[in-house]
Amino acid sequence: MATVSKALFRGAATTNTGTTLYTTPSGSTAIVTNIAISNTAASTSTATIALNGINVVPTVSIAANTVVVIDLKQTLTATQTITGGASTTAVTLHISGVEVN
Repeated sequence: MATVSKALFRGAATTNTGTTLYTTPSGSTAIVTNIAISNTAASTSTATIALNGINVVPTVSIAANTVVVIDLKQTLTATQTITGGASTTAVTLHISGVEVN
């Protein structure tokens, strides 16, 4: 088995909270280890992130020009997804983890 640390998603959020950010490859397991959400807007924004349909960030408010960091250890089996979005594209998402093949 190979274990590869990687950015599961890194980029600007869309304003559609159901946007697929990552899909676990066939034959693999992903372990989500960290989620960092930054808001570069001049006002409060919100973000939502779900792991395989279960909210882990349920429309959380992020103050202007701040970062929220969530440390966790959650597994996703083959073809399971991470979805999410925000109230503005000024929110960026950084989701880190490992894939086990």
